[in-house]
Amino acid sequence: MTHHAAGRTVRVLARTAGLFTCLLLGLSMIPAAQAAPAYHGFLDLAAVNGDGAAGGGLNPALPLDETVLREALDRARADGVAPQRYGTLLHQYWLVVATRNAQIDLAAWDPPRGVRANERTFNQVYVNYLRLTTQHPEFFWAGLAGIAGGSFASGFFDMSDVGVIVDVPGIHQLGNAVADLLRGTPQELVAGVPADIRLLATEGPRLSVEDLAWYQTRLMIMQKHIFTDLVPMHEAYVALGMPGIDEMYAAGVIDADIRAAWQSITEGTRAGYIDALIRMTDREQNHVIADQWDDTSAGRGAMGRVLTYVSTVAGKPAVPGVLAPGVFAPSIVRADVAGRTLSLRTPLPDFNWADRDTRWTYIMGDLVPRHIDMETDPVLAANVLGEPFWNKLARGRLVPRLPELISDLTQQWQIGG
Repeated sequence: MTHHAAGRTVRVLARTAGLFTCLLLGLSMIPAAQAAPAYHGFLDLAAVNGDGAAGGGLNPALPLDETVLREALDRARADGVAPQRYGTLLHQYWLVVATRNAQIDLAAWDPPRGVRANERTFNQVYVNYLRLTTQHPEFFWAGLAGIAGGSFASGFFDMSDVGVIVDVPGIHQLGNAVADLLRGTPQELVAGVPADIRLLATEGPRLSVEDLAWYQTRLMIMQKHIFTDLVPMHEAYVALGMPGIDEMYAAGVIDADIRAAWQSITEGTRAGYIDALIRMTDREQNHVIADQWDDTSAGRGAMGRVLTYVSTVAGKPAVPGVLAPGVFAPSIVRADVAGRTLSLRTPLPDFNWADRDTRWTYIMGDLVPRHIDMETDPVLAANVLGEPFWNKLARGRLVPRLPELISDLTQQWQIGG
């Protein structure tokens, strides 16, 4: 190769290298495509199972692994994602923490599968409420949920024999007893008796095993709904204090009223604890499960109404000093019979637990005040809250109490002038 040819080759190579360098520089100026963060698929999700009607957590797109949820939350926070976008992710994280601490398998918690599949979980929910309140005595609502909630619901579960339905013939017996008493009552008085009592007499004896199984499922759905809504915020407060609550508020998981309840707890006063108790009870009864009680009462033809009323008859909460619904608000009827004013007094309540206003009247008129009395007495509170749940459950069972209920019914059905 001549000197001239060699020089030309060098110049070509130099120009090629220069072009290649420019190409590389140009490419380096083009922004690289950014991969979506790992948590991106967990944002902007709705809590489609927030009402507890299905198994698992709040949204099937979210994992149930606590570590994965925590890492996703930490990244979203670090990246400045608006809390409203990760609200369901945040709620799911604290729900997973809550079920872990309650020793509940969230993946298997599926109320529609029935009593047999959910028996252990049913128990653990109330055991956990009592755990929360004994570890944190300022959590008055958790104490009320553990005592009153457990005793109310336990009447419809035979937990000594897994999955066996409560004695349906016993409920038939209760309905027949009421029917017999109505037959011996002047029709003028019978006409004024609350419709729920007449329905118990006419439809109670027709109650089926399927009716009661449906009602148990309804109760378990409401139980999960309450836990899903209120227990995660308890765990957030235990772990982080008010910053944990404030994040849930910013994310839209809780509202201003329930944030105020937690602020009251931070005051460390009896008045603050009572304020939180009332706000949380209001949230539970008038917001979380109010619609579900409406649907249950209206469900399965007349049987939804019969079963919710039997709950009211049999569901005396185990809070010390609280009155049975039929004692707090007995059904009293007056009518003119053959020119004479007669009255009928029964031990049956004149309200149905499924009805919002009268339920709240009973809760605020007797149940909450008696619970406050108990919480004010440290010795009494320790004894009641420290009693094993299994003892409370046994006392709340409907079957052992039916003979006493029917005896009271017949002895206290009184007609007078």
